[in-house]
Amino acid sequence: MVKTTVVDPEEQHFILSSLSPSRAQKRLALAVVLVLLVVLFIIEGPLSTTQAGRIDAFVPVYATAMFVNDSITAVLLFAQFSILRSRALLAIASGYLFTAFMLIPWTLTFPGIFTPGGLLGAGLQQSTHWLYILWHAGFPMFVIAYALLKDADPAKRLWQGSAGAAILSSVAATAAVVGAATFFVTAGDAQLPRIALDPVRFSPLWFYAAGGLALLSVLALIVLWIRQRSVLDLWLMVVMCAYLTEFCLISFPVPLRFSVGWYAARFCGFLSGSLVLFVLLYEITTLYARLLHAVFAQRREREARLMTGDAVSASIAHEIKQPLSGIITNADAGLRWLDRSMPDLDEAKASFKYIVADGHRAAAVIESIRAIFKKDARNITSLDINELIGEALTLTRGDLQRHRILVQAEPNGQLPRARGDRIQLQQVLLNLITNAIDSMAAKDGARVLGVKSEVRDGASIIVSVADTGTGIGSQELERIFNPLFTTKSGGMGMGLSICRSIIEAHDGQLWVTPNKPEGAVFQFMLAADGATSAGASRREQPDDLPLGSRL
Repeated sequence: MVKTTVVDPEEQHFILSSLSPSRAQKRLALAVVLVLLVVLFIIEGPLSTTQAGRIDAFVPVYATAMFVNDSITAVLLFAQFSILRSRALLAIASGYLFTAFMLIPWTLTFPGIFTPGGLLGAGLQQSTHWLYILWHAGFPMFVIAYALLKDADPAKRLWQGSAGAAILSSVAATAAVVGAATFFVTAGDAQLPRIALDPVRFSPLWFYAAGGLALLSVLALIVLWIRQRSVLDLWLMVVMCAYLTEFCLISFPVPLRFSVGWYAARFCGFLSGSLVLFVLLYEITTLYARLLHAVFAQRREREARLMTGDAVSASIAHEIKQPLSGIITNADAGLRWLDRSMPDLDEAKASFKYIVADGHRAAAVIESIRAIFKKDARNITSLDINELIGEALTLTRGDLQRHRILVQAEPNGQLPRARGDRIQLQQVLLNLITNAIDSMAAKDGARVLGVKSEVRDGASIIVSVADTGTGIGSQELERIFNPLFTTKSGGMGMGLSICRSIIEAHDGQLWVTPNKPEGAVFQFMLAADGATSAGASRREQPDDLPLGSRL
């Protein structure tokens, strides 16, 4: 069973043969038709019969340009057929291929180009004219076939077989028709009715032939007008108008070869062969640009998803590291208490209680991180900041003692309560204290951790975590809160980014300034419980906030 490609209706709006013409395209098509009418009005009359001189190179150049244009147009239309499987597209693509093939014998039989009587069948007088008539009669017939097929029943409108086989068959059939027409015309030249009286003048029979060609083009134009649906239909109508202009220029008032009217007709012929090609190339370029934008947007979206996934995984790994370290430390301590010759069950129980507490804290941290990235409602309660600071220092007591760090932290009795998520704000303090410990552990000298809190304007609480560590360089100050940026060799670059996200989610601010004489000071500001919002303090920021801390 042969598989048929089915194009989604929404996708057809991106294809020239199905795309509805815009108002700008209709105006442009009308402008081209008006230009053709102006050319016809200017050239028609005495000027059309004025001899402009014979240019032997003109015909081969014209034929080559037309052949290239029509061949490329046919290839592009065949490509669209391979996507849509539309018999109408196959017909119009074959029409352009027909005109390209017909140009070959027409040029070879044209007298005076390669030989005085034409390269193909030297001495023939009528072949060039009859090939021209067949050429310009064949294309309108292909256009009519296109217009009739595109609105046929679906069973007849779509090609059910292989697209490649259909294209090869069409090319072979078109070449065979052109070859047969060429043989018939050249072999029977002596029996053909005389159209040319001499190499320059035409017989009265030419008027009847040109009239028939004009009527056929008018019929194609009418059929297209009745069945107009797409951009391709619109420009094929313009092509038929160019055909009509060409016939008028070379037929009236007196047909003369190499006259101004004859050269102007060739210009209209070249225009008719180029219009659809230009439109196809423009639409393909436009669609290619859209495709690039879509690909880049998809790539940015994928990178954003990957970045979000990396951020979430790094955040979880970063935040869960502390309670896991506590669990391991307490588990080791509990095992040591039990491995003694006289096991100390009370100390072991205490270690196991710490393990349970750290486990619960790890689960709470995970839920807290999920709430940050999912924008869930937070567990907002009234908090004692002094108590929160004390808990954070207790949880980091082991690291503070191991690195011989002096802690300076005095509770502020005047401090009002704050509102926020206890787990998240505790994680902020733990991150800031842990970073301070790591900074001081990397250097010798005095190691002092200062944690203090103060009230600002009765509506805001400012918490400061100061250290005497290595500090932060001036170039790093602007990027220190960026995701995945870290100054530590083993850091993940997510701690401070998460801290800022948490504080900003509480309508607060987080910033950093250098400590004097060494180290850094991280500060964050929260709204006091009962205050309107820290957002008000953000809109009315105090003058002593450090540069770069205002959001």
